Amino acid sequence: MKVFSESHKTVFVVDHCPYMAEYCRQQVEFDMVTKNRTQGVIPLAPISKSLWTCAVEATMEYCRIMYDIFPSHKLVNFIISDSKAHILNSWSHDHQSLQELMAALSTVGPPNPHMDVERCSILHGLVGAVESLCKITEYQHEARTSLMENADRVTNRGRIICVTNAKSDSHVDMLEECVLETILEHNKLAAGSDHLMQIQKCELVLIHTFPVGEDSLVTGHPKKELSPVLTSEVHSVRAGRHLATKLNLLVQQHFDLASTTITNIPMKEEQHANTSANYDVELLHHQDAHLEFFKSGDAHAGNGSTRDGLLKETVTLKWCTPRTNNVELHYCTGAYRISPVDVNSRPSSCLTNFLLNGRSVLLEQPRKSGSKVISHMLSSHGGEIFLHVLSSSRSILEDPPSISEGCGGRVTDYRITDFGEFMRENRLCPFPESRSSDGGSSESPVERAKQQLERYTRYWPMIISQTTIFNMQAVVPLATVIVKDSLTDDDVLNCQKTIYNLVDMERKNDPLPISTVGTRGKGPKRDEQYRIMWNELETLVRAHINNSEKHQRVLECLLACRSKPPEEEERKKRGRKKEDKEDKTEKSGKDTEADKTWQDGERIKGVLEREKEELVEAEVIKDSPDSPEPPAKKPCVSVDEVQPVEKSKGPVSLLTMWTSRINTTNSRKHQEFVGRLNAVSNKVELYQHLKEENGVEVQENGKASRQ
Repeated sequence: MKVFSESHKTVFVVDHCPYMAEYCRQQVEFDMVTKNRTQGVIPLAPISKSLWTCAVEATMEYCRIMYDIFPSHKLVNFIISDSKAHILNSWSHDHQSLQELMAALSTVGPPNPHMDVERCSILHGLVGAVESLCKITEYQHEARTSLMENADRVTNRGRIICVTNAKSDSHVDMLEECVLETILEHNKLAAGSDHLMQIQKCELVLIHTFPVGEDSLVTGHPKKELSPVLTSEVHSVRAGRHLATKLNLLVQQHFDLASTTITNIPMKEEQHANTSANYDVELLHHQDAHLEFFKSGDAHAGNGSTRDGLLKETVTLKWCTPRTNNVELHYCTGAYRISPVDVNSRPSSCLTNFLLNGRSVLLEQPRKSGSKVISHMLSSHGGEIFLHVLSSSRSILEDPPSISEGCGGRVTDYRITDFGEFMRENRLCPFPESRSSDGGSSESPVERAKQQLERYTRYWPMIISQTTIFNMQAVVPLATVIVKDSLTDDDVLNCQKTIYNLVDMERKNDPLPISTVGTRGKGPKRDEQYRIMWNELETLVRAHINNSEKHQRVLECLLACRSKPPEEEERKKRGRKKEDKEDKTEKSGKDTEADKTWQDGERIKGVLEREKEELVEAEVIKDSPDSPEPPAKKPCVSVDEVQPVEKSKGPVSLLTMWTSRINTTNSRKHQEFVGRLNAVSNKVELYQHLKEENGVEVQENGKASRQ
């Protein structure tokens, strides 16, 4: 079906009755005061436009913007209504120009105040508008010709914009009912005609304008549907610049236009040729020119401006220096015609002439921080000015980015390997329809596959730096099992073993693979690392607790292990040691020198005990299988036992303690001599059994030797 929107046909109906000749009461300075004015010359009094003049200027501005941005496929039919309907132009493409409309309006003239008011009515123009909408345009005729037998599939939609001075709300209701009845009647006539088309949809926009300073007799209402073929909206607007602003907003709504304000445009002043000032120019264009801009979500470029009490959204772009020539090529994703809002102002005229002379201007997004981003360019082609959208991201003409580069190259640590494994675990394969009924399950294989995919992706971080447990090999048994629909007893046991292993790792204070990307320093402390790990593991398990009761058992085991962290016992031990140390310090406070020596000895003793424990663990790990086995029950040698006997003569020196530690360490590196193990007071008698076998010889030899 070839669909023509409501903006394809626009019929303007402007009231030309005597009451439109009333002044709008908004004064305009006709004779501006200048410094060179001759003394004694009285300036001319300000003038005030009529309601008719305000309506014609506002509607012509509406048409000017539409023609600038849409030179084709958007048509306007202008009708003047007084004692009858005066159609100023047709749907022909030759009659669609601002010059044609202005020439036709010049022949009409202002409203005649002496015309019979009873003969004048806006209804003549509304009926003529409906008749005009039923006529076929050139574009609709081409579409019907191309469809041949399916010519009825071409839609016919349009919009009627009526500018009048209504008397009351009941008068507005009467106009709406008249338009609806006229559409229904003409649809019946068009059904049996080959030169007319039925109206599928019509939008009626009634604009009640009244002089400034008076109260409005009409209450406006937003768009509402009167029937399937007619919608109506009413606007009550004061005349003058208020009416022009309202038409400017309506043209943006009707044709999906957006506003862009070009700021910091350097212009030379007329009075001082060597100086320049910065000006702003507002442009209208199709809203697709800001499509990529709004996707990026830059909050600094969009703002709202208030004009005559109406909030108007506009996007601010900054003039970028240096300027470029048309010979320079830029990668553009779109080009849209523009139309200045205030076409007669000096800044708009200078900008237009500058672009028509073959120059191009780059526009950048104003940013509070960071490098500038050039997003648009103004350039002319064939005498028409276009707003080009420049690509600020990777070009589609280049090679596609690698997945490791991420979106815009900012994210580089994707879990690519894990994602490949995830795809292998969730591959689909052909499944015969006949086998699905034999399995005893009412669900189809596709539904089961969707459910499995949903379970596997309930918690699946995509970036390595955003997860800890998926970077740990110790969590793999639990992570691969917890996503199942149902668990067995062995699965629950494996999950519990995994949790216990993590508790043991925390007790040993083993390091975790915590990412430090984007953080200063060495990252979080070890206690904070384990807290992050436990929180993430709990999130993973809680995502699957509704699968079965055994999933709940895994969560209960996890919570039970987290309820008593091993750090509390270590803190209690350190607290008790500190209290004992403080008590001993208070008791020995009389002798200052002895107290200091005792404290040093206790401190060194604690260091030796910790080093001794680390040495034992290191030897258990690093011991070679060829080395002799240690004795089954080797007494633990304390620091007090290895201290020399002379310790009663005075305080123990640091050299003595260090020598004792070296001797103790060396004694563990070889198998202890059996005789030394049975020694008394570190003294061993040699040749103990020799006396029992040959005692006499030993004694004689001994005496001879002593002698």
